[in-house]
Amino acid sequence: MSTLLNTLFNLHNGEDDKQKTLESVKSNITFTGANLWILACAILVASVGLNVNSTAVIIGAMLISPLMGPIVASGFALGMYDFDLLKRSLRNLFIATLAGLLVSSIYFFISPFKEVQSEILARTSPNIYDILIAFFGGLVGVIAVTRVEKGNPIPGVAIATALMPPLCTAGYGLATGNFKFFFGAIFLYGINCVFICIATYSIVKFLKYPAKEEVDKKHQKQVRYGISFVVILMLLPSIYFAYKLFVEQQYQQSVNNFIEREFIDKGNTIVYKKTNYNSRPKTIELAFLSKRFTKEEIDSLNTKLYAMSIPTTKLLIRQDSADRIQLLRNNILNEIKNKDIIVDEKDKKIQALENEITKNTFDGKQILQETKIIFPTIQSLSISNNTFYYSNDSTNNSTIFIYQAQNELTNDDKTKFENWLKKRLSLEKIELIKK
Repeated sequence: MSTLLNTLFNLHNGEDDKQKTLESVKSNITFTGANLWILACAILVASVGLNVNSTAVIIGAMLISPLMGPIVASGFALGMYDFDLLKRSLRNLFIATLAGLLVSSIYFFISPFKEVQSEILARTSPNIYDILIAFFGGLVGVIAVTRVEKGNPIPGVAIATALMPPLCTAGYGLATGNFKFFFGAIFLYGINCVFICIATYSIVKFLKYPAKEEVDKKHQKQVRYGISFVVILMLLPSIYFAYKLFVEQQYQQSVNNFIEREFIDKGNTIVYKKTNYNSRPKTIELAFLSKRFTKEEIDSLNTKLYAMSIPTTKLLIRQDSADRIQLLRNNILNEIKNKDIIVDEKDKKIQALENEITKNTFDGKQILQETKIIFPTIQSLSISNNTFYYSNDSTNNSTIFIYQAQNELTNDDKTKFENWLKKRLSLEKIELIKK
């Protein structure tokens, strides 16, 4: 039985010559000649992929990236106590990292498209799972490097232990001044680098690669302590981020259960749903196909949120102006009734209210024609008059403009468009939504 297990799990079977493997590892450290060209191309490909939100392009950048070379060499250097090799590896990794940040920052700075894409967001919140991916992916990679037959794992390792995309995301953060993205992405990049290196160190020690020079126990302990310190430094914030992710997922699940129980199970059709977890308080925005709610009903629903363990959350229900007219009409009637105001005065108040609510009836065709002159990229424009937002303690209204554009409007153009609409139509509050 032991012989069978030894045959199955013995990494020495199929192992390449140690000196030959080491020479191969050393040849991939420096970024000169072909490696420098490949690095530059990988940076640009990854930046473009992130910019246009193309997963296929980003995978291509991962496959051609040479960044794993100095990281794997660092693991070999630590395992063999070759501190000259360690210095060379870290120096070249530092140079490659700076090059990646510089090139990606320049690209995103000159790129006209600076919208935050999902591929960028995915690399700004690392957690403990990224550590597991980096470590076990690194194990596979270094095992493949030490084999006579390198086999197919190398491309998969390059994709799993992604180095180029978080580095370019950090460049995006620098170019746009979003330092939250920068620090999140550079932390993910650091996680991948450190745990690929540690995985390499583990295999090098397991395969008993000979030490370059005799190192006393004191220096060996220093190396182990240094590795342990870096591991803890990476683990603690990663565990914290994983906990935050778990709490957010639990919150979203509770919200979905609440919506299903209070609305969907009762036959109501939801046409719009948006949950803002990061606002204070958290908000749930809903709009329905036909169902309308009174303020008392919304108050009751907000109370139920606490009963279902969804604290510090406010429910906002979007409803149209017809309901607002009816609700305000009822409020005025109650107010008039309580104050015994005569019927003529009552009618005047109601008429004034309706005039105020319906006064923003715009000529959509004329507005679109004027818009196209100022913003030629806009193809269509729909105006929803007096859209109201109800919450448990307030009611606000704004005019929604839904537009379709041939090319994405920049943030500056959106601001100019919004200001022009406010001035042109004498509005205080509007909301722009891209179709």
